[in-house]
This record gives sequence, structure tokens and C-alpha cells, in this order.
Amino acid sequence: MKLNLAIDPDIVALMAAEVAAGERAVTAAMREAGTGLKSAWRGQITGAGLGTRLANSIRSASFPKSGESLNAAALVWSNAPVIIGAHDAGPLIRSKNGFWLAIPTLAAGKSTRGGRITPGEWERRTGLRLRFIYRRRGPSLLVAEGRLNTKGRAVASRSKTGKGVVTAPIFLLVPQVKLQKRLDLARDAERAVDGVPGMIVANWLEAR
Repeated sequence: MKLNLAIDPDIVALMAAEVAAGERAVTAAMREAGTGLKSAWRGQITGAGLGTRLANSIRSASFPKSGESLNAAALVWSNAPVIIGAHDAGPLIRSKNGFWLAIPTLAAGKSTRGGRITPGEWERRTGLRLRFIYRRRGPSLLVAEGRLNTKGRAVASRSKTGKGVVTAPIFLLVPQVKLQKRLDLARDAERAVDGVPGMIVANWLEAR
């Protein structure tokens, strides 16, 4: 007795097609996961009131850059990791030299270089001298004698009689400050990871 066995379709071709479908599925899933996590992090940042500029520092990339692979991966990161990390962790900030942290009030205005103005820059800009006032309760102060303009900023007074001159708090002085935790990036990252298997399965079925 002679038996002939034939497999139709070709098992090798069938497995090759299945591997190709898997490569397309995994690659597509990782791209979706990376893009979705980038959008979720950007949404958190703008939702926390930190602005679109900081939100746009979140970037993503998928690998391989071209083609498909069962080892495809996605990377999501920030171009401003120190700022993002601070809002994500809520750290305790102390002065580098061990003295005071100077927190500008509304009367101080803003730095011409961007960010918070420093006591030294404020004195150079206004020509006024800051005076230290120690308080046992609450933050100590750096104050100056001048007038407040229409924007509430302290400026030098031109009055020869002293009319309108006030002692304005320019900086609050504190030994340390606890930055409020405003982001939870790990939460969205965990959701993205948990969703990858389902996306792979969905894309695999479409790729067949």
C-alpha cells in the first residue's frame, strides 16, 4: 500500500504569512501606543495649566523607523525633563546656598530673560534697593520704597514730596518650598502598556 500526503496550502508559505501579519500587527500596535501616550501626557500638562509650550516638549518615536518587526518598540520622552519631572514628583526645593528662596510677588514683575526675576536683577532694573524684614511667623520679606504703577509693579517714585510712596513687598523669603504634584505620568504609561496586547490582537486580525 502506498500513501501520498500533500498539504495545501503550503505550510511554509502559511507560516511566513502569519509571521508577516504578526510583524505588521506588533509594529502598528507600538506606534499607536506611543502616539496615544504622547497625546495623554500632553493632555495632562495642558489640563494642569502648564501651557502648550511645555506640553509640546513631549515627543514620541517608534522603532524600527521603517518596515515591520516583532520586536517593534515605542519611546515617549520630554525635551524638558527637569521641569516635567518636578511637576510629576512634587519635590522639596531648597536654596542652593542654604539660605533663602526668593519668591517674587506681583510687585516684582517678570524677568526680561524669561522665568522668575531675581533680587539682583530687580535692583538693577529699577534702581531701588531692597530691604530685608525678618518675620518670626510666615515668610520674611524683601521690601522696597517706591510707588505702584497701574499694573501693580513697584517702580521708582519721581515725587519730590514723597506722595504715593509705599513700602511694597517685592520678594517672599522662605527656606524651602514643596512643589505641588500636578502630573501623574506613570498612570498614563501603565494604561498604555496594559493596552498593547489588545492592540496587537486587533491589528493581527486586520492584517490577516
